Amino acid sequence: MTECRICGEEDCKEHSMFIGKVRKIDSFSGSSPPEVFVGKWNYPNVYVGILSPEEYGNTKIMSSHEEWHSKKLEIQDVVNLRNKLIYGRTQNNIKKVLNANRFMSVLQEVAMTSKSVASQFVLKKPISRNDEKENRVPLISNAAPVESVKLEENPKIEKKVEYLVGDRDVKSKQALIELEKGGIDTSTMIKLLSAGLLGVGKNRKLVPTRWSITAVDSNLSEEKIDKIKYYSSISDYMVFHDEYVGNHYEILLIPRYWSFEVIEISLKNFGIWKDYETIFKRKKYAESVTGAYYANRLGVTEYLESIRRQATVLIFREIKPEYYAPLGVGILRETTRSAMKGEGKKFSNLKEALDDIQTRLRIPVGRYLKESSLMIEMQQRSLSDF
Repeated sequence: MTECRICGEEDCKEHSMFIGKVRKIDSFSGSSPPEVFVGKWNYPNVYVGILSPEEYGNTKIMSSHEEWHSKKLEIQDVVNLRNKLIYGRTQNNIKKVLNANRFMSVLQEVAMTSKSVASQFVLKKPISRNDEKENRVPLISNAAPVESVKLEENPKIEKKVEYLVGDRDVKSKQALIELEKGGIDTSTMIKLLSAGLLGVGKNRKLVPTRWSITAVDSNLSEEKIDKIKYYSSISDYMVFHDEYVGNHYEILLIPRYWSFEVIEISLKNFGIWKDYETIFKRKKYAESVTGAYYANRLGVTEYLESIRRQATVLIFREIKPEYYAPLGVGILRETTRSAMKGEGKKFSNLKEALDDIQTRLRIPVGRYLKESSLMIEMQQRSLSDF
């Protein structure tokens, strides 16, 4: 018989569900996936830290959008994994990365590795943890002010990463391009940029993680577009599609010069978000679709570069009620990549392609076309040509 810590009764069934659920933690050890996070609140004096669970081993799945998508984890599965992480953080000025303190040195080592790394954290004050499964938690939760952190093993760092981090003369965009050529995954590049490890030495600084995600997607896709514009256009209309946790994508490629548009419509409230670009470069941030625009663009340009062709690209995203908790832009990048790796269907005309798309959409495809700036432009061009 056990004594209830709440009421003192032996074998208490009334309070048993609460026993052991809330814990006070003042220090912990575990393997970071690896993951670092730089916030944007109070910029330029931002919160910066390392995320780690209280367990050892390969914990990469707790942080990897690539693995969430490949294993088709449900939203609740991801939430449960994220709830295991503790965000050991401190506050730092974005420019104080050249003369890094001990904490920043460890954070940068974590950012450089692509494999889980064992770490030990001591907190400035205890935090409370509830081990019950939460239905919804932020992707960055369990924030804890950290006193100190040290690695319990040597991180494994790819030679390409070590070389480009050490090269203080190469600009960050070129470094990203070289890292991609070296097979370094997108998530690692985002961490490196965020931790202030890329770019010309005197200009290096911490970059809020949300900004670094868009910067990586934007720079890599922009470099591909510069080459794609010189390729011949595709010969047929092509349709690709994929879906993950309620994010349904239909991607239409039209035989024409490079241009790109993303239109998102929510089935829950029929909200509409859209942004586009023509053959000329975008000069402003995609304020409506935001980071997803650049994540989608990277997935599509990877495909077009691989086949050495250009096209006008329309992306229709149907957001279903099943997507009840956001999992970050990374899953949208992976869903786009997955769609483009599929066997696209070919059609001889636009109507056939749109009819095929409609068979998988709940929203009438005409609703998307009505919102499409590129479709209006093409119709006007056809009339003027006639």
